[in-house]
Amino acid sequence: MLTLGSLFDGIGVFPLAAKLNSIEPIWASEIMKAPMSITKRHFPGMAHLGDITLLDGGKIPPVDIITFGSPCQDLSQIGDRAGLAGKKSSLFFQAIRIINEMRDATGNLFPTFAVWENVMGSLSSGNRLDFGAVLTAFAGRPVPMPVSGKWANAGMVRGGRPDIAWRLMDAQYWARPPLARRKRIFLLADFRGRRTASILFRPPGVLPFFGAGGPGWNPTAPGDRGPFLETGGRVPIVYPFQMYRMRAAAVHQNHTQFTGSFGKRNDPFPTILASKNAPFSFWYEDNPAGGCVRYLTERETERLMGLPDGWTEFGAAGERISPTQRYMALGNSIALPCAFYIMEGIRNSVS
Repeated sequence: MLTLGSLFDGIGVFPLAAKLNSIEPIWASEIMKAPMSITKRHFPGMAHLGDITLLDGGKIPPVDIITFGSPCQDLSQIGDRAGLAGKKSSLFFQAIRIINEMRDATGNLFPTFAVWENVMGSLSSGNRLDFGAVLTAFAGRPVPMPVSGKWANAGMVRGGRPDIAWRLMDAQYWARPPLARRKRIFLLADFRGRRTASILFRPPGVLPFFGAGGPGWNPTAPGDRGPFLETGGRVPIVYPFQMYRMRAAAVHQNHTQFTGSFGKRNDPFPTILASKNAPFSFWYEDNPAGGCVRYLTERETERLMGLPDGWTEFGAAGERISPTQRYMALGNSIALPCAFYIMEGIRNSVS
């Protein structure tokens, strides 16, 4: 059985994607109290190693796969753009250190794969030098900037070890019904083969929504406000609410644009953020005037990330996680279908 270690674990999405593909999560590293408690509830047998800066990769249990979505605040297009030199995003190099220490301690046997996830802005931050530094850190040698002067949304670094590929994936296209818009870079390193292209660029499937509680996971408590679907009734149309469009239309007294701000079929869903919650419009095809505008519930936010209902509702001791902590944890998290696609590819590549 393949094994996995998750750095910057959050709420355990990489371990969940691994478990669904018969890959065993062995340990995780996280320092935020609420996400740790959520993960411990779902993976009681997984060890929690704590602060990544205090870990020695040569002394922790070796694993086949190391995953990490290092902090993105300094790389994000809505962040401070301090880049990899920033206090939080520079923790990326701690993960690289741990990978190298584990490989040195195991005679280059472990890990076999490493998966890095981050925001789309990592391709352009630091005048596009930061992503070059990421590739160089993985490759262990300089990786030159393309002649175009910018990094493509997908690419490869071949000819040495490890074999490296990356791909920009938007979560809204990776499940049915569609998820929230969430563009993220996923980089895969294969230290013992040349399998990254067959894993990361293979034809995709789509991961359906979990039912309530998901397969084998804890059921949700009843009585959640604002159900996503009406019980025994019509299914509402849910679209993002275009607040700025509405304000501009109101200023110019444009009735058509004003009603259009309540969501159209082709409007992209906004990214779910840790810092704020975006409003959505809920209405019916035969009665748009009878709709409403409100924020997503915590359960709806879980569904738009492809997670089982109630994934973030309770902690390890059965304590209820506050709505603020749930929204923050989900905004910092990874969309499950994208992680599932990569774990499935890794599993199939070695079977």
